[in-house]
Amino acid sequence: MSEPALLLALIGLLSLVCQWGAWRMRLPAILPLLIVGIVAGPVTGWLNPDALLGELLFPLISLAVAVILFEGSLTLNIRDLRGHGRTVSRLITWGVAITGIIATLAAHWLLGISWEISAVLGGLLVVTGPTVVTPLLQTLRAQGNLTQILRWEGILVDPVGALLAVLIYEFVAIGQENGAASHTLLLFAQTIGLGLGVGAAGGWLWGLVLRYHWLPQRLHSFGTLMCMLTLFAISNALFEESGLLTVTIMGIWMANMRGIPTEPIIEFKETLTVLLVSGLFILLAARITSDQLAMLSWPSWIYLAILMFVARPLSVWICTLGSGLSWREKALLAWLSPRGIVAAAVASLFAIKLEQAGVEGAEMMVPVTFLVIIGTVVIQSLLSRPIVNLLGVSEPEPTGFLILGANALARTVARELVELGFTVRLTDTSWDAVQEARMAGLPVYYGNPLSEHAVQHLELTGIGRLLPLSPYRELNNLAALHFEHVLGHGNVFRLAEDPGKHAKRRQDKALGHLPLLFDEKATYAYLASIIGRGGEIKVTRMTENFGLEDYRRIHNNRLLPMFTLSPQGRLRVIRSDGPSLTLRAGERLISLIHADSPELQQTTSPEHSQPSHTGTA
Repeated sequence: MSEPALLLALIGLLSLVCQWGAWRMRLPAILPLLIVGIVAGPVTGWLNPDALLGELLFPLISLAVAVILFEGSLTLNIRDLRGHGRTVSRLITWGVAITGIIATLAAHWLLGISWEISAVLGGLLVVTGPTVVTPLLQTLRAQGNLTQILRWEGILVDPVGALLAVLIYEFVAIGQENGAASHTLLLFAQTIGLGLGVGAAGGWLWGLVLRYHWLPQRLHSFGTLMCMLTLFAISNALFEESGLLTVTIMGIWMANMRGIPTEPIIEFKETLTVLLVSGLFILLAARITSDQLAMLSWPSWIYLAILMFVARPLSVWICTLGSGLSWREKALLAWLSPRGIVAAAVASLFAIKLEQAGVEGAEMMVPVTFLVIIGTVVIQSLLSRPIVNLLGVSEPEPTGFLILGANALARTVARELVELGFTVRLTDTSWDAVQEARMAGLPVYYGNPLSEHAVQHLELTGIGRLLPLSPYRELNNLAALHFEHVLGHGNVFRLAEDPGKHAKRRQDKALGHLPLLFDEKATYAYLASIIGRGGEIKVTRMTENFGLEDYRRIHNNRLLPMFTLSPQGRLRVIRSDGPSLTLRAGERLISLIHADSPELQQTTSPEHSQPSHTGTA
């Protein structure tokens, strides 16, 4: 094995370790990636990206940034922008403008760099991004409205901020090459026109290809990637630096075009992005020189403080005027604004290009950007939880349920839990099942709950437990292992499997430590068959004169206990490997009852059984 091949393989292995470590510690992956890159590069000198990749380094970074921007823009649905409140809309418009202006002024006056570089830097540092915001929100348990605002700001500001940075950079780059203001403005307008035109035309045409399935389904994701990269290269060949704008507009166009099956593309893009971003950021951090690190003197730290304690609070205060938020809620919004992947990737790309063009001060962009990223992520990761508790804006202990599946069984269980006052969210990859759940008024997420898209879009506010009620065994098992890390041990359950020596052995090895849901015989097929034959979920209150054994006798043991509800409103999930089921007077039992139970054929005393809320699904 040649040395370059070995180095590339080791970079991939380090990327995997960083991603795993970030997942275990619930931190944004960008932090360990950048730290490992700095240690491998300027600290130890083990990794020299320029020597490793040579002339391929610049094209590789360009293509990776194009993929990252396309990824962000592909999720920018205009309907989402309209549907998430005036505060979010203000934050990604006025908030971006205020932060960008303050960051530009501070960079020029504090760091002593030119107005051109300051403007590019200010445009870069307005983005936060879901890859850094989401892991922090999962550990904070802040109030639902604040979580929604921060989550949607992170999702929407990524492509908006990236587009702003691209426009500023293109103006600066064109101006450096041409000098005359009128000529620069003309070229800038031509570049913007080309990017908008090619991006919109490419998005529309490729959208038609996907809509009418002119390519086989298996080539949709690959074809989209190749088309996007080809348009990026063509745009840059026609007008230098127009390619980034082209792919951003293409993604936005496709995201808002009706009838485009983007879900498989997004899943493919997520895998590719993890691969590119992980390796890319180790390489980018390793390119930082000791001289650049030496530039980070006290003005750089003051610059970081201004972004955190002046620009962000001011923009939040202005953008939340008339919103009805309390000062405590505004304080949390003002505190939480970590910078992420888009800022680091685009800064590295622009810095290389501007340095090659001989623009003075371009060498400051990368170290300052990395300082802001590491500073905001580390400081806010360490202090956000105490600040949430101090401000008193945390959610109570989450008691809701994430239910895998939107099938008849899952909908029946979900409706009963909603009737009892608990938060519920279903998730399924079947569009028909999702539509059935929506028609029943149940909140549902359409997509793979294990995908990166779900990390950004699957709302888990108030959710504390997982019920795997999907017919897909592998999905149930993988989701249980995944969400155990998010929701905590004891809050994630496994579903019994059909009898079988090999299946049971596989499940015991991977999931044996998880509690078994309801009963040892409660497989998906068993539960779904009861519902399919007209079974019902009933809620029954225990009294001094009517206990569990009396209830079992009425049903001739043809019932399956699922939950118990205390008089204080605490819901307990019944598990086969838990303590034996005992009920006190005043507690309620939620059970799944066979349709052919004798009790269903005669009227029961009202004090013994309440009517089913759900009936047959």
